[in-house]
Amino acid sequence: MGEVVSEATLAERLAPLRAAGRRIALANGHFDLLHVGHLRYLQAARREADLLVVAINDDDSVARLKGAGRPIVPAAERAELLAGLVAVDFVVVFSGDSPAALLDRVRPDVHCKGSDYGSPERVPEYAVVRAYGGRTALVGDPKDHATSDLIARVLALP
Repeated sequence: MGEVVSEATLAERLAPLRAAGRRIALANGHFDLLHVGHLRYLQAARREADLLVVAINDDDSVARLKGAGRPIVPAAERAELLAGLVAVDFVVVFSGDSPAALLDRVRPDVHCKGSDYGSPERVPEYAVVRAYGGRTALVGDPKDHATSDLIARVLALP
């Protein structure tokens, strides 16, 4: 089972693991209303390295990026759910709309993003990861699942 940690604790916990030669992948997202697309994305991200860190946007960021009424599930609960997945080693909640600062601080070997970006170079944090010598990988199945679609289906129920 994974562990929910602060950014400072994450850096401390990863240092000896990295020194022991463990490779670290980081995947990020909102993960509001966990669905099978999220699971497949995280399972594929885990295959990229020895450890998987999942960074989730805080509630303020999700509200700014997704609009009124979001997130549906608060950050602490989203983090707890993700930490319960077998593929996940650590979960950290970050503030801001981009994980760029967290990536620069943690410096994972691989930054994993969904296949919907088309190419690693199109990922907004690509330059940050490349600057410290990391790799950006597109993982998961085609983006056939979306939280907004799930919400719309639930709202359409009689």
